Amino acid sequence: MAEKRSKTRGLGRGLSALMAEMPATPEAVEPGERRGGALMVPIEQIKPNPDQPRRSFDAVALADLAESIREKGVIQPLIVRPFPGESGVYQIVAGERRWRASQTAQLHEVPVIIREFDDVEVLEVAIIENIQRADLNPVEEAIGYRQLIEKFGHTQEKLAQALGKSRSHIANQMRLLALPEAVLSYLADGKLTTGHARALITAEDSEGLAHAIVRKGLSVRAAEQMAKRANKPSSTKKPQKGKDADTLSLEADLSANLGMKVAINHMPGGESGQIVISYSTLDQLDELCGKLT
Repeated sequence: MAEKRSKTRGLGRGLSALMAEMPATPEAVEPGERRGGALMVPIEQIKPNPDQPRRSFDAVALADLAESIREKGVIQPLIVRPFPGESGVYQIVAGERRWRASQTAQLHEVPVIIREFDDVEVLEVAIIENIQRADLNPVEEAIGYRQLIEKFGHTQEKLAQALGKSRSHIANQMRLLALPEAVLSYLADGKLTTGHARALITAEDSEGLAHAIVRKGLSVRAAEQMAKRANKPSSTKKPQKGKDADTLSLEADLSANLGMKVAINHMPGGESGQIVISYSTLDQLDELCGKLT
């Protein structure tokens, strides 16, 4: 029987472990050579990781990297693992930017360091590497956290310790995923900052407000004031008591865990109320039904 994986394996061990055997001052690796544990592998025998948290690659930055690779070669080897079910083929664990830029530079081979990683370690290393290098946009970062929590059972506390982040940072990033796709698109494209997005989490018409913020170029402070005014009951509606901090926090946590907007409407003076879950696509509805059943 295969040895059971240690339950005490610390999240984040992957990146430091795989970098430990790399040379302190890396040099370009010539075709056919092994240096610092690196092996030259044909570029067509390397595949990207479909669970890579990073989804967008800046075209200008890639072009600059490709030009550097043309002149100096790939300085830092890619980290790969054997591709499941395909002999001689490898899956990228870390270094997809270098792989993409190497294709643009028309290289036939790239240096790699091969490691035996399971699915959990691959995702951990990919997320940690990108976050530590500030390569993920806020949406990709939040999705990465959610993947580690939902797929592999990590807690926010464990992520915070491993990544050197505060628990509140991780929780706040994950809460962003409760926003509609249109707002997340603005955030991923850099048209909205994380501060803008947080101001919209509890807004009734976050998508409409996001359009207005982008169109007018509003500051975070102005966006917060706009969202506050939008949430204020109009004079034609029956006055409502504002929700307390505990209720708002619970709404935000549920929204982050479900990836959908959740509203808790508690009946004043009683013990009953409603939980309203809003979905924006049929796929979200299917996902919700799956979780509830």
